[in-house]
This record gives sequence, structure tokens and C-alpha cells, in this order.
Amino acid sequence: MMAAKSRWLAAAQLGLVSSSFSTLLSQVTAGQLGRDPLVDWMTVAAIPARDAMLSSEPGIAAIVIGIAFHQWADFSWALVFFGLLGRWTERLHPAVLAGLAIPWAVLTSATEWFVLVPLFPFWQPIFTLQQPYWIGFLVHLSSALIYPLFAWLRWPIGHAPATHAVRFARRWTIAAFGVLAVSATLGLADAMSAPLPLMSRSPDSDQRYLRHMTTHHQQGIELARLATVRAQAPHLRALAALMVASQSGENRIFARWWDGWFAEPMPICSSDERAAMPGYLTSAQMAEADSATGAEFDAVFVRLMSLHHAGAVRMADVEWHSSGDPRLRLMAHAIRHEQQGEIALMQGMSGIEAVRQATRNMLANNL
Repeated sequence: MMAAKSRWLAAAQLGLVSSSFSTLLSQVTAGQLGRDPLVDWMTVAAIPARDAMLSSEPGIAAIVIGIAFHQWADFSWALVFFGLLGRWTERLHPAVLAGLAIPWAVLTSATEWFVLVPLFPFWQPIFTLQQPYWIGFLVHLSSALIYPLFAWLRWPIGHAPATHAVRFARRWTIAAFGVLAVSATLGLADAMSAPLPLMSRSPDSDQRYLRHMTTHHQQGIELARLATVRAQAPHLRALAALMVASQSGENRIFARWWDGWFAEPMPICSSDERAAMPGYLTSAQMAEADSATGAEFDAVFVRLMSLHHAGAVRMADVEWHSSGDPRLRLMAHAIRHEQQGEIALMQGMSGIEAVRQATRNMLANNL
């Protein structure tokens, strides 16, 4: 058995490697899953640094804090697994560690999503209400899948014996960096509007969803921009900035996917199409928001944005239950969760009720 000091040192080394790997993999794959990684890092930064991190365009400070906080969390879980629990885990074969990756990712991501972030010690509901659980699970899984390297890292550099476990860990390392390289290549192609081909049994419906949600988001961004300047409540100004950032990021992804999947430019939605969209505000409603002043604006904004979000949730719910491209459907699920969560956040929901609401939002359209 390893000495306790050596075990904790190896656990720390593994934590640095696994957290860095999950950060890099999250960054290069996010866009392929319909996520803007910079907006996600900003949302993570709001856990320790609160609403001051939220802006219409993710700032460098927010991105750095978000990445650092994520890496600290992943690093800490590695210390728990190989340090605190090291008496039972240090001798596990790398193949066993690989098998434990999924249950460990389920445990750690659920602990953060359901308890540590929205309740004690951070009491920050934005992360849980704005991001569905599966995002955190995938991030934690990418970190846990690096744990088989422990069999190699537990030895001083250049002194690892040629055991089966060490050979397995070395091959696992090569495979992990291969996955990272392939993911980075696909991510670069996606960022250049050259995603993997459309995989849909209903391409016409996907086209319609892309066009309609892009237009719907454009109006939501317009309304949210008003609130970033005119809302009286600080939490509403911060939340409106997050709305601008998240919906702008989603529209950029929609535009890239459209350009990569379809030959013609995205057609502008007609006035009839806009009128038929659920939650799309009328000119009179937008004028009402534009003319509202003082404390009156906050009430008008919450009412109109809740109506607007409810419409987007309906549209996303239809796409999620469709036979469309899996990436669009997964993104629609996240949008459904995000916009239901933002309605709850506008109403000041927090604590255990935020966890209950986020759980319901992840499973269904509750509006």
C-alpha cells in the first residue's frame, strides 16, 4: 500500500490532469451539443462570484473564474476518490476505474447540481435552474474517465514498473488524447460552419425550428437588452444580461448549423409566421416594455419575458419530442430547461424549491 503522503500527492497530480482534460474537452465539444462554452463558463463563475459575473458578453474575468472554479471542483473530487477513499481505490486496476467512471460521475454531478451549488454552501440557484443536469454529468464523466491514469501517475516519473496496470494506463492515456484531438478537429469544423451532416428523419421540421427559434430569440434578446439598462432590481439586470448572452450564443450555433446543413441562406420569417409563434410578442407589447419607466418596468418585463419564454419552451418541447437531428433535439431540451428556469429566477425562486422546480423542468414542459 502507498504511504498516505504519496497517495495524496498522486491524487493531486491526477486531479490536475483530469480537471484539465475535462476543461479542454468541454471547450471543444460544447458547440457540437448546442452549447456556447463561454456562456457556460460565465454561468459557472456566478456560483462563487455571484451576479457580478453575468454580462451580455462573457468577459475574460468571468471565463477565467468559471474555468478555475470548475477545475477546482474536479480536482477536489479526485482528492476525495484517491485521497480520502484511497485505502480502497489506490490498488484498483485501471479497467475497474474506467468501469466506475459512470457511477462516480452520476454521484459527483448530482451532488453538485442538487445540493452543493443551489443549497449549502453556495446557495446559487442560477446554475441548477439554467443548465440541465446532463451537462454537468458529461463534464464530470470526461474527468472521471481519466482516473485510470492513476496506476501510472502513482509512481515517480520514469520509475513506473512494466505491470499490466501501468501498460493499460499508458494505452488509456494515448486513447484519451486521441479522443481530445478528434473532438478538437470536429469542434473546429463546427465553428467554421462545417458540422457533421444533418441526421434527421424530418429535415423540413428542423429547418422550420431553426428559423422560428432564431427569430424568437432575436425578439427575446431585444427585450432583455432593455432590462439590462432599465430594470430597477439588480438581480433582474444580471439575469437579463445572462438571457442576452445565452440566446445570442444559441443563435450563433443555429446560424452555423444552418450554413453547414442547407445550401440556401436562412429565410426571414414572415409576419404571419411571427404572429403564429407561441409567445412572440406583438408590437403593442414591445411598445409597452419600451415605454415603461421606473419600478413599473420590472413588472412589465417579468410579465412579458415570462410569456415570451413560455412560447419558446413550447417550441423547444416540440423539437425535443420530434424525430429531428439529435443535436437539435438535445439543444432544444436544454433551451426548454433554461427558459423555464429563467422564469423561476425572475420570480426570485431559490433554495430547495429551486431544486424541485429544476428537476421538474428537466423532465417536462411545466408551463
